[in-house]
Amino acid sequence: MSTNNETTKLAATALLSASLGALLSYYLHRRSQDPSASSSTAHPPPTRTSFIFHDPAEVSSTSGTDAAVLFPHSHEERMRRRIAARMTIEEENSQPRQCVTVRVPASSANCGPGFDCIGLAVDLWTEVTVRRADRFEITAEGDGAEDMPKDESNYIVTGVKAAYETAQKEMPPLHYHIVSRIPYARGLGSSSAAIVAGIIAGLVLAGHRLPVWGSESLLQIAASIEGHPDNVAPVIYGGFQIGIHNGTRWLTERVPTPPGLQLVMFIPDFIGKTSAARGLLKDTIHRQDAAFNIGRVAFLVHALAVGNLDNLKWGVQDKMHQPQRAAAIYPHLYPMIKAAEEAGACCAYLSGAGPTVMAMTSGASGDIFTQREKERTDFTVARAMMEVAQEFGVKGRIVVTQASQDGARVVKVDPPFSTADITFRDNV
Repeated sequence: MSTNNETTKLAATALLSASLGALLSYYLHRRSQDPSASSSTAHPPPTRTSFIFHDPAEVSSTSGTDAAVLFPHSHEERMRRRIAARMTIEEENSQPRQCVTVRVPASSANCGPGFDCIGLAVDLWTEVTVRRADRFEITAEGDGAEDMPKDESNYIVTGVKAAYETAQKEMPPLHYHIVSRIPYARGLGSSSAAIVAGIIAGLVLAGHRLPVWGSESLLQIAASIEGHPDNVAPVIYGGFQIGIHNGTRWLTERVPTPPGLQLVMFIPDFIGKTSAARGLLKDTIHRQDAAFNIGRVAFLVHALAVGNLDNLKWGVQDKMHQPQRAAAIYPHLYPMIKAAEEAGACCAYLSGAGPTVMAMTSGASGDIFTQREKERTDFTVARAMMEVAQEFGVKGRIVVTQASQDGARVVKVDPPFSTADITFRDNV
């Protein structure tokens, strides 16, 4: 048996030696046939020419040439085309523009316990058109047009000024036209939408590209103006966003939006000033209240992440700002939350600094039976909220919509971009 093993080993060794010898002979033969195989310092290799073939049969026509053959769908060719296209787009986008139209969504901040750090993009949109002009002017139409400022205190102008300062360019006279579908000063992020729209419009008009076009650098400018990221982050990116400041810069991450989530909003007719609502809050809170809110925020984020809508009811509870605001200026808040949840809502909370009350319902999954049930729930919740409003003598309206997964976008430019839209969803 040992003799057979030794014979097998000898045969394997001989076969390996023969194979290595054949490879070495082939290598030496190729070197002798290739003049460029000599020392690269003495004889540098010739410049290679690239050919692109649409038909593999065309390769034969290059016999005798020193060619690198790239087929249309090769990785190298795709990368070359992408880089060339990107450079062209970036060069074109860096040219000053005459006019730009930007679309921005509403947002609902705090979501209960997530004070100044959690927000949701809402499917209500405002369009802002800014064009170079002979003199400064603001015109507006739509929801809240009569209430918004028409001078340089308008947050759209603030955003445009910040953009031109970033570009280090002189700001020209501009005409602003606002088509508003976001209720003004109602706790639905109208100021953040204005800031983001202004920054984007200003950057486009100035022909200035941010280091990362449209994402993190845009967030830094907008959040620095607003002072917190809970509204501006969803306006830029869409969806649910969690934001913090790490001592150096603003950071934000997307939290999944549960499928089928619907929004039922009671929007009072009166304006709620964020500065006044913030003035009601205490500078310090009790340890028990802090622990309460920390636990609710964790529960809220987990419920969103796993799509457990039943737990949203507990996740949106708050002791940091809602009790103080309800006691002072929104007596309808807690009765309306209770009525909405009893009518079938997953949860309800004060949107931003108010006065809007936001309720969430479920069911829009695409199944016809679930869809009908969802619609019944939406209208049942809406009626319950309106009944409470009437009981407290608060005039207002109900809006039923959904979360928006999309954020701000450039929809029209003069001269136009090579791409139809520029959107800002880098942190999906």
